[in-house]
Amino acid sequence: MAVSKMLVGGEWVASSSEATISVVSPFTGKQIGEVPKGDREDIRKAIDAAREAFDKGPWPRMPARARGDVYLKAAQLLQQRASAIAELESRNQGKTIKQAADVDIPSSIDNLVFYAGAVRTLDAKSPQEFLGDGTTIFRREPVGVVGSITPWNYPFMMAVWKIGPALVTGNTVVLKPASWTPLSTLELAKAFIDAGLPTGVLNVVTGPGEEVGNELCVNPKVDMVSLTGDTATGRKIMESASSTVKRVQLELGGKAPFVVFEDADIPAAVEGAIVGGYVNGGQDCTAATRLILHQSVREKFERGLLDRVKQIRVGDPMSRSTDLGPLVHASHQKKVLDWVETGKREGAKLRVGGAEPGGKLRAGAFVNATVFDQVAPDMKIAQHEIFGPVLDVIEFEKFDEAIDIANGVEYGLAGSVWTQNVRTAMRAANAIRFGDVWVNDHLPIGSETPHGGFKQSGFGKDLGVDSLNDYTVVKNMYIDLTGLARKGWHYTVYGDPS
Repeated sequence: MAVSKMLVGGEWVASSSEATISVVSPFTGKQIGEVPKGDREDIRKAIDAAREAFDKGPWPRMPARARGDVYLKAAQLLQQRASAIAELESRNQGKTIKQAADVDIPSSIDNLVFYAGAVRTLDAKSPQEFLGDGTTIFRREPVGVVGSITPWNYPFMMAVWKIGPALVTGNTVVLKPASWTPLSTLELAKAFIDAGLPTGVLNVVTGPGEEVGNELCVNPKVDMVSLTGDTATGRKIMESASSTVKRVQLELGGKAPFVVFEDADIPAAVEGAIVGGYVNGGQDCTAATRLILHQSVREKFERGLLDRVKQIRVGDPMSRSTDLGPLVHASHQKKVLDWVETGKREGAKLRVGGAEPGGKLRAGAFVNATVFDQVAPDMKIAQHEIFGPVLDVIEFEKFDEAIDIANGVEYGLAGSVWTQNVRTAMRAANAIRFGDVWVNDHLPIGSETPHGGFKQSGFGKDLGVDSLNDYTVVKNMYIDLTGLARKGWHYTVYGDPS
């Protein structure tokens, strides 16, 4: 069993109360580790350490290249430890080992390598004599102390997405991982410390959101809060952060439309729906949960979909033959199953799934791959983020109807359109109000591509050079070139024109 400590001011420490949180395997239901249960005293110590490191330490004052070198060293160390971290991620979160080992950990390491170089290209406008008598210089400077709050669906990856652009631009960070899935985040922090990150620059405090997370939002020594989580939590973060007028960056919930037009390649679209809908057990805010199908292809598409769903292999996430592992926690399993019952009550037709597999898998937090059809766009299961392996089939007749259905939710994070007509693809991609729009695919996101939402899916960007802008502030510096004591415009304040 992994017994971990948290990182505060460069030291690996227990909580001040010595209380701990048990970490449970969602596959076996048994404890696999424990972490400190941090409280307000602990988070305040971490904030003080980050504040000291930012105000007086070397990190914000180092050349961008030197900070990038630390990232490259951390990436190298993580590559050496990748297999062990992937296994830890799979055991703790329940995602399949093939996803953790072949996607999550490698792509996260690539993110760090990208940021190591991208920070060296950070720029603002070119200095110019905009006002004639002086030169205006624009500088991008770090925001300060950043409080990062990460979710349980992609523990390692989301930690990288948050601290990646924050640290490399010279900020210091206090990170609170989700209490259900803290283990891989602590391994990430170890790699940064081993790579030579100065004391206090990165702090990781494990503990409940109502104490640890809230303190990050209200503490005046924190300059910015960045959250990946659900929309309801995002609203609370904004409200709490407003007391000190913090900068806020939010990547929140989603209800991704997957719009299939009459001329789409149906086998390709079916494959895309399986992958896009059931990625990470549907615990993904970009998951293709709303299958919006043209009435002329709905029947063919649905036959193919149901056939493929029946081939999904449910089981031990540590086996490479498993396609669908358990959900993250038994309480989340209950929440998803409650949504299934809601769909039944609303009159949607359950075509497959909708229950836990039972048998040898009974101890795990499993929900079988589920499909509803005859779903109306205004049903609760079509409007709210279920965050599990549950897909809704919604039928449309005309182009404008498809767009209205796609946009008819409070979210605006990601979506896709499926068509072989270039004009239809461009019209649809332009019309749907989502931050990520894919054509004839669903999910691809790379280190270079900015990711973030519209509407109540939040604001700001993860990944890409755009994310660096979120963690920097533009400073305007004016340098007089005349050498004159009295400038020509001074008479507008006192005296007469000279």
